[in-house]
Amino acid sequence: MKAKLSLYAAAAVLLAFLTVGVGCTKAPNDAELTSDIQTKLTSDSGLAGKQLGVKSEGGTVTLSGTVDNDAQRDAAARYASSEPGVKQVVNNLQVAAPPPPVTAETTPPPAQETKPSPAPKPRHREPRVRSLPSSSSDTPSAPVAAMTPPPAAPAVPSTPPPPPPPQKVTIPSGTTLAVRLVDTIDSETSHQGQTFHATLDSPLAVEGDTAVPAGFDVEGHIVNVQSAGKFAGQSLLVLQLDRISVGGKSYSVQTDEYKRQGSSRGKNTAEKVGAGAAIGAIIGGIAGGGKGAAIGAAAGGGLGGGVQAATKGQQIKLPSETVLNFTLQQPVTVVKAQNLDANRPKLEDSQ
Repeated sequence: MKAKLSLYAAAAVLLAFLTVGVGCTKAPNDAELTSDIQTKLTSDSGLAGKQLGVKSEGGTVTLSGTVDNDAQRDAAARYASSEPGVKQVVNNLQVAAPPPPVTAETTPPPAQETKPSPAPKPRHREPRVRSLPSSSSDTPSAPVAAMTPPPAAPAVPSTPPPPPPPQKVTIPSGTTLAVRLVDTIDSETSHQGQTFHATLDSPLAVEGDTAVPAGFDVEGHIVNVQSAGKFAGQSLLVLQLDRISVGGKSYSVQTDEYKRQGSSRGKNTAEKVGAGAAIGAIIGGIAGGGKGAAIGAAAGGGLGGGVQAATKGQQIKLPSETVLNFTLQQPVTVVKAQNLDANRPKLEDSQ
């Protein structure tokens, strides 16, 4: 009877600890979610300055406002969904219609030029020649008025032509983006929604012509991350690119996801812990009755946990200078840039 009461007391204490642990986990409130999402939206150069509304209620976030294209609309929804505590995102963002083309009817007629009246032609007069008296000199007479050419007009310097407009290039969907990490990403320390930085490892070319040389800055975020724990689960890391900076301008990009999963420790994790506790309880019961059974169960459970801690799953770590490959899902139009003078060493590893 005493052994049963001791088991009931141990179960009640364990239930109390679990209740306290669950109660300590507190989700962020709606005001904090709204503020954090607004901060992420204003930090994006493509979304900054736009009147975007964010409303959070019970973990459901509603986005409203107008954006320029579908890529900006998807980027705003992605920022909201990556915020911890968000359960659902209602994307009510509208894509603004393009301006109407200018037609011949709306174009004002060109102003009629007023032609100046022709200047009157000068009348040509023959030069008059006067002869001196014959008694004054024996030399032939010379004309009084000599025909002299008009002075040459000064040369007016020509105005140099204006510089050509910047050339825009559209990088098509399906183009591969090879990037080299600047930040280290670790499944054990990184978190979902975290931003990472990289540089373009190889140039982006369109029909053999380089549009974006290597070396420009690239930014992305962690879509999903899971750390391999001591008792269950595999490590998981999912990345995606968000934007590329070219010539002082930032362009939003939409790529596929880079995914890597660590190796598993086995399927009998819980069975090992449970078996250790059961064996400890049996040994403790034989040795000292009910009290010995409780002590033996705790010792057996610790033994099972120690086995699992020794066989902890593999973590995923992507060090700096690691090369990752992504693929464009939507075309992006950029201003053609000049080459950067990048002198940093290139590693030969590729992931």
